[in-house]
Amino acid sequence: MSSPIAAPASDKLDAGVFKIAGVVVLGAIMSILDVTVVSIALPTFQSEFHAAYSTVAWTMTGYTLALATVIPLTGWAADRFGTKRIYMLALTLFVLGSVLCSFAWSIGSLITFRVVQGLGGGMLMPIGMTIMTRAAGPHRVGQVMAVLGIPMLLGPIGGPILGGWLIETASWHWIFLINVPIGVVALVYAWLALPKDEPREAERLDWIGMLLLSPGLAAFLYGVSMIPTEGTIGSAKVLMPALIGAALIVAFVLYALRAVNPLIHLNLFKNRQMTVAVICMSLFAIAFFGAGLLFPSYFLQVRGEKTLATGLLLAPQGIGAMLTMPLAGKIADKTGAGKIVVVGLVLATLGMVTFTQLDAGTPYWLLLGSLFVMGLGMGATMMPIMTVAIQTLTDHEIARGTTLMNIVQQIAGSIGTAVMSVVLTNQMLGRPEIGMARAALEDEAFADRLVGQLGPDGFKAFLMKASESAADSFANTFTVAVALMVLTLVAALFLPRNAPARPDAEQQHAELLLH
Repeated sequence: MSSPIAAPASDKLDAGVFKIAGVVVLGAIMSILDVTVVSIALPTFQSEFHAAYSTVAWTMTGYTLALATVIPLTGWAADRFGTKRIYMLALTLFVLGSVLCSFAWSIGSLITFRVVQGLGGGMLMPIGMTIMTRAAGPHRVGQVMAVLGIPMLLGPIGGPILGGWLIETASWHWIFLINVPIGVVALVYAWLALPKDEPREAERLDWIGMLLLSPGLAAFLYGVSMIPTEGTIGSAKVLMPALIGAALIVAFVLYALRAVNPLIHLNLFKNRQMTVAVICMSLFAIAFFGAGLLFPSYFLQVRGEKTLATGLLLAPQGIGAMLTMPLAGKIADKTGAGKIVVVGLVLATLGMVTFTQLDAGTPYWLLLGSLFVMGLGMGATMMPIMTVAIQTLTDHEIARGTTLMNIVQQIAGSIGTAVMSVVLTNQMLGRPEIGMARAALEDEAFADRLVGQLGPDGFKAFLMKASESAADSFANTFTVAVALMVLTLVAALFLPRNAPARPDAEQQHAELLLH
């Protein structure tokens, strides 16, 4: 394992850190961009493979489950084999999965190859965070998180635009093949730029913990992911896997509290900053990532925009975050993350409030301005919360801490997506005119019958009423997201308002000897 990191004289990130950051950012861009690109391609998969939406959605769900399965192993793997080896293995798996996806001959093969992709993608972000944090030192974690936030900005901005453009000008195969040249460059760059892994004493893998936590996370997220399909939490397809997964996770917690060297060190929760950060990240991810599902759906379904135009309309959110994220990282390092996170959450909440008042004709300037304000808030919130979690950890704890935070973010984001999907679906089910209007737009014969019954003017009025009902359904769903954002703001009041004490070299060395 690398030796303890002494704090440099300057608080600014140096050229050596930026060189390593280039590797990490390239890998993270591939992983995050791939999620948003594939989400745009789901209708294409439906027509290409003659499959139902619930089936093609597994190209997303399978990827997510693979992520959940492999993330718990990354902390142990980083300590045991070294971050450079594991990072390059993750890149190789991701590129291999991308190539296989491009050659998929059926929806079943595509889902299988997406799982291979997910096994690599799941390791990229937590290992990348570990590499960056060790290179920069704990006192510059805020700036590190600002750099790692770049892919999180480019994904929502570039993913829908790139996906729409590739599908319209080439074919769906290229949304996967585009990863190959980027991945090859990242592999060569990683080989040259990342420091050589130093050998360390072998540490046994916690097999019991792995057999409890990885299947537990996968089963729980599978159950959660079935909520939108089933339309209710009470379905057996939701409850059975979710309860089994929850039971395995609880069993892991009870086991890990007594184990000498568990897969995830739960004693990290003795650190008050880590505990508060986990609570804030959970609430924020449920609210923000859940709401993130609604924005493109509103533009596509209510406003009738094309996929490429929708991607462009979502860009202001990423631009806003791009402005505040670097500044937020520096402030978090110098004064503590608590102050900047509260400001960020207030901005994000105010921006989201606009969407609780949606109608079918809400001015675009108001929507785009609100997305921009939300982006400003997001840039000052998410990565500073990560900073709080990692800032006071010693060198040995960093890999386990980043793994824990990535697990929390993955679970909370999946829960948020499922919750918002169910709320929106139930809102629309209570308004039958929405379903009838959608059927009329898809079935010309049905539309002709409605025109015959209602007359041309009556048919137009009917479509307008359905559009208003759909917009109202989105507005009510955004109200749930705003309520969750307010809860996040309350939790954020308990974040530290001052810069934390830095773990010095002697403390880090003592920690290494203990492990």
